[in-house]
Amino acid sequence: MTIDRAVRSFDVERHGADATGAGEARADEVAVEEPLEVRISGETLAITMRTPGHDRELVLGFLLAEGVIASADDVSRLVHCGRTTDEGRDNTIDVTLAPGVKPPVDQETGMLARRGTLVTSACGVCGRRSIDDLLARAAPLHDEGRVARSVLTDAVEGLRERQPVFSRTGGCHAASLVSFAGEHVATFEDVGRHNAVDKVVGSRLLAGAVPLEGHVLVASGRSSFEIVQKALSAGIPVVASVSAPSSLAIDLARRANVTLAGFVRGGAMTIYAGRDRVAP
Repeated sequence: MTIDRAVRSFDVERHGADATGAGEARADEVAVEEPLEVRISGETLAITMRTPGHDRELVLGFLLAEGVIASADDVSRLVHCGRTTDEGRDNTIDVTLAPGVKPPVDQETGMLARRGTLVTSACGVCGRRSIDDLLARAAPLHDEGRVARSVLTDAVEGLRERQPVFSRTGGCHAASLVSFAGEHVATFEDVGRHNAVDKVVGSRLLAGAVPLEGHVLVASGRSSFEIVQKALSAGIPVVASVSAPSSLAIDLARRANVTLAGFVRGGAMTIYAGRDRVAP
């Protein structure tokens, strides 16, 4: 990511807790948030609010999680739309699927079935049926490898060191991928946790390295249903996060045999699913 695209500066007025008069005028850096429209053959599939940068990875990771593609080979072309001089060109990506790969179509309208998963930071679908539908196309994982507890804690603690946008703005999420041996593979930042995860997965799709057995997905903040969904779709057997998981994330992790650890801080953690995969 080009950090200049990910950060903007604003003139602000800073007031301390005990301030009584005029505040301190200064420049403050914030994380950039802009829309990204994902099209398939010119027709809108989804719109997400994201931090610009690594858009190709984000789109590929999203398409995998949504079941539109199974590998990078299912995409023959992926480009930003419009002329280079067009305003907003960088905020639209058009995908051409490979021959034989069918786009998701609404059976009633015959039009492209728009996805809402990435429109907000919350999951667009809820409940037992959501899990049933997901498991119908993404089978539970059978990775029998084990990962040391110290690898999880070290990976979460090391996440902060790989967040240059957060260091400058204090307003950006991140996701990392590490191996069970503790080797760092990739880290990406974004204003949305889900986007950061898609960028991680998309980068491995481009490398031809999916499914990702023997790896841990590390997420800043909480673990939602969609974070576990994206891990399952990429074959990642372990998810570790700084904060708490949601109830639906736990339900999905337990049914899909994904290890889910939350509150991974200061050497401690809470394991909500798949505890047999975590070694002392």
